[in-house]
Amino acid sequence: MRLQEEIVPFDRNAISGEKEEEDAHIISSIEVGFPSPCHLQRKIVVVGYALTSKKIKSFLQPKLEGLARNKGILFVAIDQNRPLSDQGPFDIVLHKLTGKEWRQILEDYRRTHPEVTVLDPPDAIQHLHNRQSMLQCVADMKLSNSYGKVDVPRQLVVKKDASSIPGAVTKAGLMLPIVAKPLVADGSAKSHELSLAYDQHSLRKLEPPLVLQEFVNHGGVMFKVYIVGETIKVVRRFSLPDVCKRELSKNAGVFRFPRVSCAAASADNADLDPGIAELPPQPLLEKLAKELRRRLGLRLFNLDIIREHGTRDQFYVIDINYFPGYGKMPEYEHIFTDFLLSLGQSQYKKRLC
Repeated sequence: MRLQEEIVPFDRNAISGEKEEEDAHIISSIEVGFPSPCHLQRKIVVVGYALTSKKIKSFLQPKLEGLARNKGILFVAIDQNRPLSDQGPFDIVLHKLTGKEWRQILEDYRRTHPEVTVLDPPDAIQHLHNRQSMLQCVADMKLSNSYGKVDVPRQLVVKKDASSIPGAVTKAGLMLPIVAKPLVADGSAKSHELSLAYDQHSLRKLEPPLVLQEFVNHGGVMFKVYIVGETIKVVRRFSLPDVCKRELSKNAGVFRFPRVSCAAASADNADLDPGIAELPPQPLLEKLAKELRRRLGLRLFNLDIIREHGTRDQFYVIDINYFPGYGKMPEYEHIFTDFLLSLGQSQYKKRLC
């Protein structure tokens, strides 16, 4: 059985003597008592991971693995050539692979191993692979409080027939320019490419299936909101510049961009207008994240959020990504290991209490 994306198999015999000694030391020595109603002892938390080689390189960095070992967390690669149930035992399964076969393997494993935390349920992740459904839960929330309002840009789904796009955009009442994104958001480079169409004629040049979003001026800055369990971390990134009416009259055609949020430089230390650079209010983000965790059933994701230029409190969620590039999140090693440790300890308490 082969999964659709490459992962690095785990071979216990191939571990260097030094690392094997380290892991053995962890397993045998982390028996330090900590207060709990059940008088529990700490145990090693074994995290099985099934990740692409690219994700392994960006996420499982030496600093993370070293800190994890010091905290009693051991990362073990899942071997794709063996049945998942024959491996482990795991406390947590961390994964980001695609394909129906892999989803079925995980669902079967979750059913037969309820004691293992699978991060996250594959069916819940699948919800974010379609941009038609991705933002619906945000739209349904109609989140508004004293700290601000959170909405999604007006959007339209076009599955085929590019020639019908101009009429559909007019009927839906969307204003130019229009941002076009691939309908499928599967984490590939192509799924993150976007186009900006300035005029009606150019809309015919787009290639469905697509989600068309009304472009919202936002000062050229977006906020990437990383969520790891209940922890929230926000960073600023440069984004597409604002578009004025004069530009609309001068420009024509479709302008294609790479993965904007990934390719753009950090804007955290840039000299920006405070009205543009000010982070979204923490209470607003906490409420949004809490509600999305509940509605999506996910614990590892990020939001791309923009503030409408000229306003202080009108925010739009323009994208949601599962298991994003946490390696670019400040202090991700400490945040992630604390999260995994809390999951492992919570499981251990439930088993013994």
